Amino acid sequence: MTETEAMAIPGTDGVPADLLDAFLAYERAILDNDLDALDGWFAPGAGTMRGDDAGLLVGHDAISAFRSLRGGVSSRVIERIEHRPLGEDVALLVSVSRFAIGGRGLQTQVWQKTADGWRITAAHVSPRPQAFNRAIWRTVGDPLFQGAWEGPLEGLTVAVKDLFAIKGYRIGAGNPAYLESVKAESSTAPAVSDLLRGGASLRGIARTDEFAYSVAGDNAHYGTPPNGALPGALPGGSSSGPAAAVATGQADIGLATDTAGSVRVPASYQGLWGIRTTHGLVPRQGMLPLAQSFDTVGWLTRDGATLQRVVDWCLSYDGSESTERVLGESGADLPWRFAVPIEVLDIVEPATRDAFEALLARLEAPVERVSIGDLAGWQEPFRVVQGAEAWRNNGDWLRDHPGSTGAAVADRFRAASQISADDETAARAALEPLAERLHGLLRDATLLLPTVPGPAPLRTADGAAVDALRTATLRMTTPAAVAGAPAVSAPLLTVPSSLGPAPVGVCLVSRPGTDIALVRLARRVAEAAA
Repeated sequence: MTETEAMAIPGTDGVPADLLDAFLAYERAILDNDLDALDGWFAPGAGTMRGDDAGLLVGHDAISAFRSLRGGVSSRVIERIEHRPLGEDVALLVSVSRFAIGGRGLQTQVWQKTADGWRITAAHVSPRPQAFNRAIWRTVGDPLFQGAWEGPLEGLTVAVKDLFAIKGYRIGAGNPAYLESVKAESSTAPAVSDLLRGGASLRGIARTDEFAYSVAGDNAHYGTPPNGALPGALPGGSSSGPAAAVATGQADIGLATDTAGSVRVPASYQGLWGIRTTHGLVPRQGMLPLAQSFDTVGWLTRDGATLQRVVDWCLSYDGSESTERVLGESGADLPWRFAVPIEVLDIVEPATRDAFEALLARLEAPVERVSIGDLAGWQEPFRVVQGAEAWRNNGDWLRDHPGSTGAAVADRFRAASQISADDETAARAALEPLAERLHGLLRDATLLLPTVPGPAPLRTADGAAVDALRTATLRMTTPAAVAGAPAVSAPLLTVPSSLGPAPVGVCLVSRPGTDIALVRLARRVAEAAA
């Protein structure tokens, strides 16, 4: 932008010359995506702030980390500037920008004059409106499909993970080549129909990690959905799309799947309630499988009351035309007695352990520290069985479509293709006593543990760090999957992170068939911990 062009912007005539120069230099750095220059224009220190529709970042380092993954902004011009002095060497600038691709945005900035010149100490950005975020949604409507006009779920909207059949739509599985290779579905999955019969409406089809074979939440083809609780962090997967839709208020319910934690991990990362239901309780017809021995249906909500509404309807005899009556014990309350696996507390991050121990102290409930064995001894045979089934389900398609998946998912399938029948047999044999061990613990108590090791990692975290976290996370999430037990993650912990205060879930695991009672118990724990 030339000096003549700058002077032609309405409002610039009242801006001090050196402040206007700083503002225009910052704008040039924005358009050039010059990260070093942008870092320099924001004041250093822990008090600098930047906010937008995704949330608030506090501290120069958190802002810098966010900016490095944003990828720049579209071409725009400044249409108008409003300047208000706030004090000596402090000024408020509000500018209106017009984007070449259409739409307008608003930037509000507090500038302060320092020894190094004018610097931004606080900023709020209102970006150009988008029809919808394609990293969250594959397709969306208001609603996309109207459910029953009345019922216990009336007024609620649903984001459906892109693994479930919806009549007239294709299943995309988070991969564009797969989406193009399959036919439209002739009927709707029962798990979707049950929600619609209860009065909920379908908001849209939400993204998933490719073939649901991840817990990070990234997608090499469609981008990474935002974390609705911690801007700049990974959203958690593989139910990343439904989780982000619920966390950002674009849907009330996320219909998802959980094989090794795909409901529980995004619930923890984004401060949501989430349930992995008893294995085999909710029918999986019309659901694209990853590993049938562990796949199960689950839901994500922003609060426990809504999750209770969902399970009361979808898991009741009267509510569902497809689900058998939940085992009789589900009508009774689970005992106020908990078992905490010591091996889990040994691998969580220190801040998570401290917050969890403080929660235990507030519960005033009988808590026993128990051993469930070496967590790697759970995760490794689980990995083998999961991989063997994942390859049987998808191997033929992958061979016919080489190079169609992202690198991390391709590596996972490559390893899965090497699993022999003997490997799988041995792994299944190893899982049997582990499942029995957990069933024994769950007869008289509910397992209580942090859902994941700590807060969601940065989206800019290197691959090795994400892989290490993935391994630690799976060691915490696989026991419930091995036992086929229901598990609820409730957003009960807050821990520090480089991006600010971050949610971490607390997971409750009970014996199979007690799903409805488990949600009631989780809500009681939340009340006691408040």
